[in-house]
Amino acid sequence: MNTPFSVAIGCDEAGFELKELLKRHIQSLGHPIEDFGTHSLEPVLYPDIALAVANAINDGHHRLGVLVCGTGIGMAISANKVMGIRAAQAHDTYSAERARKSNNAQILSIGARVIGPELAKSVVSSFLQSEFEAARSGAKVDRINAIEREGH
Repeated sequence: MNTPFSVAIGCDEAGFELKELLKRHIQSLGHPIEDFGTHSLEPVLYPDIALAVANAINDGHHRLGVLVCGTGIGMAISANKVMGIRAAQAHDTYSAERARKSNNAQILSIGARVIGPELAKSVVSSFLQSEFEAARSGAKVDRINAIEREGH
């Protein structure tokens, strides 16, 4: 198991129940978490939750994050608007692993209406347990960062 690190987590109302389950799972892996909401089934603007999680990672308060909404799409798009953030939507363990190893993604986004709870736990575990392979993919991620800085 990797050395424990803190994880930021957030969701909209569609992802609330899965987020609650994933919080317990992440803690069972030894990682402290900070929950950025939502904390109920009441509708929220998910981009605000994604922004809070992305900023907490950029500010160095957390190493990685997990976002949950209905499909995972909106949260990923929103988080990726934050300079320096690479959020990846994944609903299988291989994609979650590659998001970290190949793309150095800091945020995993999943859809509560797309993935079941047991698979979601496996996907999150794969994401959290994977490490960036800088020797193999560093130049690619550096180019992604350069494109972002150039404003293309």
